[in-house]
Amino acid sequence: MTKVDNSALRPRGQRLDPATAGAPGAPALDRTDRPIRIAYLVTRSQEIGGAQIHVRDMAEAVRHRGGEPMVLAGEDGPLFEQLEARGVPARRIPALERPIRPVREARAFRQIRRVLEEIRPDLLSTHSSKAGVLGRLAARAAGIPVIFTAHGWAFTDGVSPVMGRVYALVERRLAPLAGRLITVSEHDARLAQRHRVGTAGQVAAIHNGMPDVGPEKRADPRKAPPRIVMVGRFSRQKDHATLLRALAEMKERAWSLELVGDGAGQVEVARLAEELGLGGRVRFVGEVEDVAERLGAAQIFVLCSRWEGLPRSIIEAMRAGLPVVASDVGGVSELVAHGDTGFLSARESVVDVMGAVHRLLVEDDLRADMGRKGRLRFEEQFRFERMLEQTLETYRAVVREAWGIARSAG
Repeated sequence: MTKVDNSALRPRGQRLDPATAGAPGAPALDRTDRPIRIAYLVTRSQEIGGAQIHVRDMAEAVRHRGGEPMVLAGEDGPLFEQLEARGVPARRIPALERPIRPVREARAFRQIRRVLEEIRPDLLSTHSSKAGVLGRLAARAAGIPVIFTAHGWAFTDGVSPVMGRVYALVERRLAPLAGRLITVSEHDARLAQRHRVGTAGQVAAIHNGMPDVGPEKRADPRKAPPRIVMVGRFSRQKDHATLLRALAEMKERAWSLELVGDGAGQVEVARLAEELGLGGRVRFVGEVEDVAERLGAAQIFVLCSRWEGLPRSIIEAMRAGLPVVASDVGGVSELVAHGDTGFLSARESVVDVMGAVHRLLVEDDLRADMGRKGRLRFEEQFRFERMLEQTLETYRAVVREAWGIARSAG
């Protein structure tokens, strides 16, 4: 790994001064006199979702703190371009891909292990289910401490019950390999406990956080006619159909809908919009780089999901000052205060979504008040800096424990 700075991750509570970050005497991690080396592993690089954004932003932050991050990922997608633009080294794992193919999994395991043995990071941080499985096995084989971050468990409520039991068993068996299991919500921490995944001291709930944006990217919820935005991949998880069916009952109202994201399910959703007579009022914008700007131009944010971890898109909407209507699944209720910053709806409930959106369409003051309160909630609880400090402290704890074991063994 290429050394990018002379300072190291600072101890908790010590303020970083960018002007002196690389100066002699800059704080180090424990007793080491070199920057900490952290490898991040995520399955996909083509899809820029919650796991990829987390890895990208954490790796960049670690680099700025003087650490030496490297990102490992499958496929050949835009994640690598974004990392390069941020000065973060990255390597492709050719056999790592989303579909489950035993021969490919064995090859990916060997490739991950080989890279870990070559670069010898102090810690491997794994993200997404497949990377979590293969990364933990490879890290154990290479003698590298490892963390797994679950961006929503694969056995959460709403997924196939049969597959959920399989995933829970896999996670239960693999949990002892990780120094920590990070969940992005308290809900997922409780879910891990219910399924006996990890121990109480091993599971750490750390809410997602997002960097702030300037006033020019903040919304005016009072504007009319209201523009509704939903950000999410077109898949079974993101239940676009429920939103469309709810809006079809409010054709007499003035509104427009913008759907941000891509995926194989887009054709089906577009067909449904036409069947419901909404074709002229729904805009499909695809995977775009200007999500923050689009949220800043909107008046209402909606996320209809069958399951979630802790959706970053809701945090982005709160950051923009938008009222939120979202399914009460996963950790969503830890983001949206029902009746205060938005409305929670039952999973797949057209009636709930219709009632919530209708109130926001007709009450300009309510939109503005909920948007303002959501913005305050973001500032207090969901800034990137808060997540960063908690995550770095978890890194430090795992590395300290690993060093302690190594010293004892020696």
